[in-house]
Amino acid sequence: MRTTHLQRPAVRGSRRRGRTAAAALGAAALVLAGLGGAAAADAQARVAKVTPHVSWTRACATPTKADVAACNAKRVTGGVTEYMAEKAYAKGVTPKAADASTPSGFGPTDLQAAYGLTSAAASNGSGETIAIVDAYNDPNAEADLATYRSYYGLSACTTANGCFKKVSQTGSTTGLPASNTGWAEEISLDLDMASAICPKCNILLVEAKSATMANLGTAVNEAVTLGAKYVSNSYGGSESSSDTSYDTSYFKHTGVAITVSAGDSGYGAEYPAASQYVTSVGGTALTKAASTSRGWTETVWKTSSTEGTGSGCSAYDTKPSWQTDTGCAKRTISDVSAVADPATGVAVYDSYGITAGWYTFGGTSASSPIIAGVYALAGTPSTGSYPAKFPYTAAGTSALNDVTSGNNGTCTTSYLCTATSGYDGPTGWGTPKGVAAFTG
Repeated sequence: MRTTHLQRPAVRGSRRRGRTAAAALGAAALVLAGLGGAAAADAQARVAKVTPHVSWTRACATPTKADVAACNAKRVTGGVTEYMAEKAYAKGVTPKAADASTPSGFGPTDLQAAYGLTSAAASNGSGETIAIVDAYNDPNAEADLATYRSYYGLSACTTANGCFKKVSQTGSTTGLPASNTGWAEEISLDLDMASAICPKCNILLVEAKSATMANLGTAVNEAVTLGAKYVSNSYGGSESSSDTSYDTSYFKHTGVAITVSAGDSGYGAEYPAASQYVTSVGGTALTKAASTSRGWTETVWKTSSTEGTGSGCSAYDTKPSWQTDTGCAKRTISDVSAVADPATGVAVYDSYGITAGWYTFGGTSASSPIIAGVYALAGTPSTGSYPAKFPYTAAGTSALNDVTSGNNGTCTTSYLCTATSGYDGPTGWGTPKGVAAFTG
């Protein structure tokens, strides 16, 4: 049954936005979905214990030039996240404001449980390499990753043991680009999410010398050249007439799962999420729901008319053969989705340019590396395949959690901006329920 998305008021500040507590969203979703009973009562009780909103800031500035991308990371700066509210409710106490000393967002155990990946994460991924492509250098990347993995009991992933490698867009380990604090936050988020979903995977960080599409695309090619079969890209920008050229130059790699964030500005297409050769990844708000069989519930992430998961109909990119929706003649965004709402966000450790410590991050910058990790758990894609097709083969099956409530704006063709049963723009075919929808 489709439910009505509840609008959440924004608290505006300098590059900040607020929203009703994630717990309130969880309670409303349960009530509207007819689940009622203990689950709704639990969520409503949690509402009474939280502050009314969280606020956050963009890690990267909005690009002012064509063919330049921005990262999609959002760092929480105040308020009570879903994770904090849940922990406080379980202890019967009022949640305190977050500080940098302990995590205030979901960690590996939470994310693996939410997406049915606990067993796969424990046994799969050895020998697989997830590439993270970002702009500029994070000089603390390896050290921050070590702190994250140690805290959560994950095996060490270092240059010395061969698990971690950082290179420039040309493959150099020494000629790295200039450092950048905003993109360093993005890098920490990406590395931590790849670790959370596929802790046995190797990680290759490829740093482009700037955020132009040409340099980021060159970094994608370098990641593939170095053997990565899973490449996460948590950035995007406006579409342009050059996109079809970029498609063939940078993103057309058979047998490689390339994931791209759908964007964080609500309804509207971004590139490279619009590329016909990538898996475009939308974003959800993820909350615990103890009385459901899954134990979690999701809705479309939307904070305001200008902040929420991206989706839409490309103005330039050809529709891939496996995409058959009829409301968009060209490429439709998204294909699948995962958590992205900062208020239900993920724990990240970062130390470059900000106080060293734990932060909660959101944005579709979180969902892209999560889905790249799921592909890695599913195993090496078949030769000659485009892995973006795999979820379409599993469409409508129990291999995906269908997200059926919420919207990310207004549009003429409803499913492009509003969740519904089956395929929709904001969440694609849904979120992972194990790895079956990501193999082929």
